[in-house]
Amino acid sequence: MNLFAFRFQSPGSILFELGPVAVRWYGFLIAMAVIIGLFIAQNLAKRKNVDPEMIGDLILWLVIGALPFARIYYVLFEWERYAGRPGDMIAIWQGGIAIHGAIIGGTIATILFAKVKKQSFWALIDVIMPSVILGQAIGRWGNFFNSEAFGVPTNLPWGLYIPPNRRPSEFLQFEYFHPTFLYESVWNVMVFVLLMALFFWGLRRKNNLKTGTLAFVYLISYSLGRVWIEGFRTDSLMLGDWRVAQIISISAIALGLFGLFWLYIAKRPLPFQFDK
Repeated sequence: MNLFAFRFQSPGSILFELGPVAVRWYGFLIAMAVIIGLFIAQNLAKRKNVDPEMIGDLILWLVIGALPFARIYYVLFEWERYAGRPGDMIAIWQGGIAIHGAIIGGTIATILFAKVKKQSFWALIDVIMPSVILGQAIGRWGNFFNSEAFGVPTNLPWGLYIPPNRRPSEFLQFEYFHPTFLYESVWNVMVFVLLMALFFWGLRRKNNLKTGTLAFVYLISYSLGRVWIEGFRTDSLMLGDWRVAQIISISAIALGLFGLFWLYIAKRPLPFQFDK
């Protein structure tokens, strides 16, 4: 028996209960990610001469834009599961949100916010991008508490115990699985460190780090990790025989590389500069 893995298992999805109200780990972690992200983004904004109060407003727009899109994206690719249970479509506390949907919704919200506030979309992105990836690292632990988003069976010492009712039917005889939520959380923390290092390097060397660079580095670095981690997953959203997350991630890597080429080789201006 893998003793280490036996101890590495979810204690359950509920953090605590107050009468009929259950506070779930998933919601708590999302709230913590927003609070911590706001603190970091406002501090970075000060260093870039961006109004921290405006960043507070932007975070609200991001939450309003990202969460619904994250859920809609997930439900669309799991339509057969939800078509007969419309009430479950809004049960976000049960898990089932897609980070790529959140990125799409958050990007739209930020573009609209930048236009309304007459700000550079890319300048805002540079300030919030480290918070976004750190929020993803924190949010992945919601998958742990829900016993979801795990990988294929494994005998490795860090295998995650999954209760029988959460196992895919083809793996019912297995107990321990790759903790892909953990792989992605650790990867995202490393991306966070990279983005913070680039941010402060850019402050010390003015004009060497072009506005918008952090967005493209994020797309490349996060997506590189997601491509290989997704290969372990047993619950990937599928488009035919293809894993949707891998398709989107490879496309994001290409977009990030093109963006860096556009900035540093072609030396062309980026769109959505509403401050001009």
